[in-house]
Parts: sequence; structure tokens; C-alpha cells
Amino acid sequence: MTSASLLIVIIVGTAVGALIGLAIGGGLDPLYLAIVAGFLGTIVGAIARNMIMVRGSGSGPDDSRTPTLVVVYSAVASLAGSAAAVEIARRSDLAGSAVWIGALAGLFSAILLAMLMITYHTNPGEAPKIR
Repeated sequence: MTSASLLIVIIVGTAVGALIGLAIGGGLDPLYLAIVAGFLGTIVGAIARNMIMVRGSGSGPDDSRTPTLVVVYSAVASLAGSAAAVEIARRSDLAGSAVWIGALAGLFSAILLAMLMITYHTNPGEAPKIR
């Protein structure tokens, strides 16, 4: 289930970031575009993961949800992922592509969300796994 959770978050976050870049691409400064794309990619990725994992877990108590506090922390961490996306886009000479900036911002922010989810669900002395 850990791999499925991480794949959901990363794929949805990247796709949402790219769609945001496509939708509002030329109208914003690249940094602001990346911040919006990373923030929305993180939030939508967490919501999609929670909805899909609840449906996949079946009956019984739901302990697989990512708490709101982890999502809030990841939304704050998405600022760092968004800034990194803009810097990598500048270094790769693709700073003019809004879709590229949005996709990178969504990807990096989703990776930070995934790391926070793994950290939250890990107990000391045990191998990391999402319950």
C-alpha cells in the first residue's frame, strides 16, 4: 500500500501542477506560477490519495488517512519545492515553459508530501510503511 500511496500522490501532484501551468501559464511571474502549481498539486494529491485509499481499503476502521496537519505542513513545504522548480527550469533553459515549471513544482511538492507521509506513519524502530 505504501507504493500505491506514493504513486497516487506523485502522479496527481505532477499532473495538477502541469495543468495549472497550462491554464495560467503566461499571465504570472514564473515563481508565482510555481507556488500556485505546487500548492494546488500538494492539496489535490493529498485529497486524491485519501479518497482512493479509503475506497480501496474496504470495510473496517479507516486509519489510512493522512492527517490534516501533515497536509498543512506539506503545503508550507511546497514553497521550497516550487522555488526549486523555478531554479531547475532556469538552469535547464526552459524557464519560458509554464507547463514545465508547473509540472516540476507539482512533482517536487508531491515528493515533499510523500516524505512527510512516510515520516508521519513510521514508528521508531520499525521499517517505514503506511498503515
